[in-house]
Amino acid sequence: MKFRTLEWKSGALYLLDQRRLPNRVETVICRNPDQVSEAIRNLTVRGAPAIGVAAAYGMALAASDRSALPDAGGVLKSSRPTAVNLAWAVDRMLTKSAELNGAAPADLRAALEREAIAIHNEDAEMCKRIGEFGAPLLANGMSVLTHCNAGALATAGIGTALGVIYTAAAQGKKLHVYAGETRPVLQGARLTMWELMQEGIPATLVTDSTVASLFAAGKIDAVIVGADRIARNGDVANKIGTYNIAVLAAHHGVPFYVAAPRSTFDDKIATGADIPIEERSATEVTEIGGQRLAPQNAVVYSPAFDVTPSQLITAISSDTGVELGGRS
Repeated sequence: MKFRTLEWKSGALYLLDQRRLPNRVETVICRNPDQVSEAIRNLTVRGAPAIGVAAAYGMALAASDRSALPDAGGVLKSSRPTAVNLAWAVDRMLTKSAELNGAAPADLRAALEREAIAIHNEDAEMCKRIGEFGAPLLANGMSVLTHCNAGALATAGIGTALGVIYTAAAQGKKLHVYAGETRPVLQGARLTMWELMQEGIPATLVTDSTVASLFAAGKIDAVIVGADRIARNGDVANKIGTYNIAVLAAHHGVPFYVAAPRSTFDDKIATGADIPIEERSATEVTEIGGQRLAPQNAVVYSPAFDVTPSQLITAISSDTGVELGGRS
């Protein structure tokens, strides 16, 4: 990729500030777990795999004081509750710490730094495998719809949903991507379009309300999205608006694919009804770029995610293979 979403340098975490894209390319430096937690909360870094990697580095930054690790883990977990990768990464770091009970502070920090780097590298490799398994789902000449941003900006590698597209394109397949704007924070308009244009993938930006007309006109051949948590029965939590698209895809007979690493599967959650859904600040709906759009004191409901039932999912591409969904 032509950019780095996360980078660990000289004992600090460097994050590409996704709040500033596409107009400015800036970096935020985190030197303690509170700064990492705030970066996750305010969407400096976002995407389930990427925030898991960031949280792992946050735990490494807390490792100079063993007694502070549980509290740091709690703060990091609370920053965004829906994405299971975050809690998974924190728990893995706590397990590693427990294995090193009695280690000197310097040795503990070095070990947790190595573990965070391992999580980072594993995520990049998982993205590569997701792309390799998922690419056969996309045929040459297809027009593919995606929602939100599930690319390199959301991971430590080439991405999940966009990673499948990048891999298919690298195999010589000519694809056209439709990117939904993804209100209210516009990850599709700001991030997915920027990323696709960086990589030279033909893409068209559409408003969320245009998507139904694209299906009706027969302009969408497949849908592929990422995931923030996948329940044991195959229900998928993803960016708000994903469920709308899944219903449209089913109605029009268009395959609906999900791409996600195994760390996004949560076997402790039976169904999508049990997935905690984060509610975001009202200002994300009432303002754009600090400019007020809605009347003062307007009542707002702003869930960050919705749940797509397994019955609407054709298949899930993970780093271990392609699993058929309820619509297969």
